Amino acid sequence: MAYGIPATVPRPDPSLRSTDVTKVLLSLHVLAAILAIGPVAVAASMFPATLRRLTPDTAPALRTLHRICRVYAVLGILVPLFGLATASSLGVLTEIWLIISMALTAAAAAILTLAILPRQSAALTGPPLPATAARLGMLTGIFNLTWAAVVVLMIIRPGSTTGA
Repeated sequence: MAYGIPATVPRPDPSLRSTDVTKVLLSLHVLAAILAIGPVAVAASMFPATLRRLTPDTAPALRTLHRICRVYAVLGILVPLFGLATASSLGVLTEIWLIISMALTAAAAAILTLAILPRQSAALTGPPLPATAARLGMLTGIFNLTWAAVVVLMIIRPGSTTGA
């Protein structure tokens, strides 16, 4: 050891293999999807029905549902981040099922942030219009179907080269 520098380069801990890291990343990805996207899907789905039967008693419920959608939409950013880290760890970033899943995820995020959340906010501040609840119901259905397609692609992984 010359000048306080070890003669050999320290080796990585063999007890922490890349497959262990992949398992942790995949677990975080799935947990983030369940805990972040699930509440948004449920709250956004409940909003139109609650809006249709709007009374002074249901107004607080609408505000709560909208707040759930807003907060969990921000937390939902973790899902693709953990997903990309997992895909990178698995070496599947260029596989078609993943590329399609990423495009669908971007579409779902756009539907939520550009269509659902603004319409929910407008419904809370403006006069109730029957078309608003119907439009929100349709958009929420598309949002949820988009996420369902992502889940199916993540499970089936058509054309995968990883043997799954």
